[in-house]
Amino acid sequence: MTSLLEAPPAPTESVARPARPWRAALGLLPFALYLLVFLGGPLYFVISGALSDRSGAPTFDNIIASVTEPQYRLAFASSLAISAVTALVGAVFGVFLAQAVLTSRPTSPLRRIVSTASGVLAYFGGVPLAFAFIGALGQTGLATLFLKGVGIDLYGLGFRIDSLTGLGLTYVYFQIPLMVILITPALEGLLPQWREAAENLGASAWAYWRHIALPVLAPALGGATLVLFGNAFAAYATALALTSGQIPLVTNSIASALSGNVLADQQNVGLALGFDMVVVIGVVMVGYLILQRRASRWRAR
Repeated sequence: MTSLLEAPPAPTESVARPARPWRAALGLLPFALYLLVFLGGPLYFVISGALSDRSGAPTFDNIIASVTEPQYRLAFASSLAISAVTALVGAVFGVFLAQAVLTSRPTSPLRRIVSTASGVLAYFGGVPLAFAFIGALGQTGLATLFLKGVGIDLYGLGFRIDSLTGLGLTYVYFQIPLMVILITPALEGLLPQWREAAENLGASAWAYWRHIALPVLAPALGGATLVLFGNAFAAYATALALTSGQIPLVTNSIASALSGNVLADQQNVGLALGFDMVVVIGVVMVGYLILQRRASRWRAR
């Protein structure tokens, strides 16, 4: 007979079965096939075409022509310039807008409106965006006619919507909302205790941002700016619809080479230009990953 003082038998612990790696790999199989078909296939087509001539023989002449021909060098210079300028402008205004929104109450309508609008406008590009700016700032656009009625003639001052300046203004329209989306998590990660400690030690708001907030945010700011740069560098439909391909950009040069609008039998050079763009975007992504790794160090502390 079991005594009442005896301890009850210990419950049998269930041993958790180790996860099987093949199940995780099986779950990633559809995504891997998607990447292989829609990313790996076109990438192989671009690289193989860039490194071969019309007969299929291996050659580096296309790559050399894509970086030495004057028209292609001008296209790269224009693309790099407009991407850098719009990335910097979008980064600066996006950070200020995100910080202004975060200083408001969490339940304020301003925060909800800006967050929703940023999610929509960051991906509002292509032909609809070009037509919207033509309707607003074209030679007979609504904003152009309104400013002309109050004494400001944009086109008399030399502005044109189908110029590099007009294209940059169009790019900024989606660069600022994208920066708001990218930088908001980093700004939210700034602990209020840091600012309180700085204020208790007599630091001004500028001193706090200069010596504490900005050094902490620097990797995240740099990574987000690189994303904006790559976003503008790879934009195609907006520039083509807004300027009809008249501005020397890499994307316009690729379209002209593949369609034979300027020179015939330049399809392989167009693929070489596409390969050059892949290299630039690859460098941008590597820089972004490095900066993101540095930005995640202080978050984990």
